[in-house]
Amino acid sequence: MEYRLLGRSGLKVSTLTVGTMTFGGVGWAKTVGDLGVAEAKRLVDLCLDAGVNLIDTADVYSDGKSEEIIGEIVGGKRKSGALIATKARFSMGPGPNDGGLSRQYLIAACEASLKRLRTDVIDLYQLHEWDGQTPLEETMEALDTLVRQGKIRYIGCSNFTGWQIMKALGVSEKDKRQRFVSQQIHYTLEARDAEYELLPISVDQGLGVLIWSPLAGGLLSGKHRRNRSAPEGSRQFAGWTEPPIRDEERLWNIVDTLVSIGESRGLSAAQVALAWLLGRRAVTSIIIGGRTEAQFKDNLAAADLQLSAEERKRLDDVSLLPLLYPYWHQRNNASDRLSEADLELLAPHLPRKG
Repeated sequence: MEYRLLGRSGLKVSTLTVGTMTFGGVGWAKTVGDLGVAEAKRLVDLCLDAGVNLIDTADVYSDGKSEEIIGEIVGGKRKSGALIATKARFSMGPGPNDGGLSRQYLIAACEASLKRLRTDVIDLYQLHEWDGQTPLEETMEALDTLVRQGKIRYIGCSNFTGWQIMKALGVSEKDKRQRFVSQQIHYTLEARDAEYELLPISVDQGLGVLIWSPLAGGLLSGKHRRNRSAPEGSRQFAGWTEPPIRDEERLWNIVDTLVSIGESRGLSAAQVALAWLLGRRAVTSIIIGGRTEAQFKDNLAAADLQLSAEERKRLDDVSLLPLLYPYWHQRNNASDRLSEADLELLAPHLPRKG
């Protein structure tokens, strides 16, 4: 297992992270999975034994049940140096202040998560979503307070736009507050939108990148194929709608390529998709999840998989994003003055050297 620094911090995390949205099975999360303590423990132990050192959850997963299960498994005495990441932002109650990113809610949410997780400190505390009604100064000050109190060690964000991240980083610098070390985003061969702004920002600003749903809710696993119904038991069979598919033909072309590469090397399509992500320079760790031991074992095998340059090019070409404005203008007129951050998006669109 490889370990990478999380952004500009000194914290090293494994390239694969345990995802826990399938733990609990309460409310909307039941569509994803309903693993109990015993089943979840087997999967967590499997990952820890493979060298995974980060477990990711959120208070909203199964109304806190996911955090409770993790607390029962690894709380108190941390197993094998396991790190815990969780998130807050979505409503956890009926009251007007039971959600959002206000100082009132964030501090209460953190304390509630600490109790459910049975721990004194959360290693990475992440803002789960943007809150356009709370001043960022208030949010960042609350996070800074929690760090100084020893309740959290590092902070990150998730599902922010580029300008929202930059505004938050600016507030941290201006007020000398704790700074995001990472962002958790959706990024796959099917959904490469993060290359427009989020990955360049990570390269430029030194943010770690954690990837949620790296197989697009299972669509890139190889189990879903062109002109076939969704397999029974899958998220899509149960009506799951994330991520949105805007171009179905492009999706199946990507899946066909993943399957082709996998079959030529005796690998699963899922392993190929994960290896492509791990080969992206800005990516720190991929959050793997599932309901079965077989799914986790298959995903764990991707940690050591290296794709050839030709295989990466096939995947790049079949999934390449169109250049929006102003990127096409910069490609045409600014290619002599591009930074490493610019090249996260523009490199595949430039003439190949040699």
